[in-house]
Amino acid sequence: MQSLRILHPNTPSRIRLLPVMHGLTGILFLFNAIGIYRSPQPNWFLVVFFLVIGLLCIGFPFTMKRFKKFTEANTVARMIEALICLTGSLYFLSHLQPITAILLFLVGAGLAYVGWMEYRIFQPSYVKMDTTGITLPTTFSKRLVGWNELNNVILRNDLLTIDFKNNKILQLEILDEPDKEQREALNNFFQSRVQ
Repeated sequence: MQSLRILHPNTPSRIRLLPVMHGLTGILFLFNAIGIYRSPQPNWFLVVFFLVIGLLCIGFPFTMKRFKKFTEANTVARMIEALICLTGSLYFLSHLQPITAILLFLVGAGLAYVGWMEYRIFQPSYVKMDTTGITLPTTFSKRLVGWNELNNVILRNDLLTIDFKNNKILQLEILDEPDKEQREALNNFFQSRVQ
């Protein structure tokens, strides 16, 4: 069995969604600040807190490329957002606003789930090849693709291209680029299995 370390196939779509998710969470926190401000007896600490956290969430996507450990920073930010939503739901529940409390609880649970899923996706992934087929990582598990389902598999430089018989093409970015001899050996193995 041979394996190659790859960038998880779902990573590019997740990276495109990161700014949207953080921005929407920030807007939700700004609405929380407005809701607390408009209450009969506003809690000024929470108004300022939600206002600052909301602006930080909206600004996070613009600064996240500066972090050396981007995935860890994103996971921590996502967990803080989830924790604030979950604890904020208690505030609104105690102030007899059950709909807002339930909404915040659901958003907090959703953010915790998204944070865990992003953490899993940003972990090192491996594509494994053996005589039965190619094992690809999915969001939660692994998927075995048999050689009989493939037209062609080619490894060029840092890109593994998998051509399926159903006219789908999957391109995976290789993180640890093999040397010329390893690449040739892998391509010869792929050609022997596909034909």
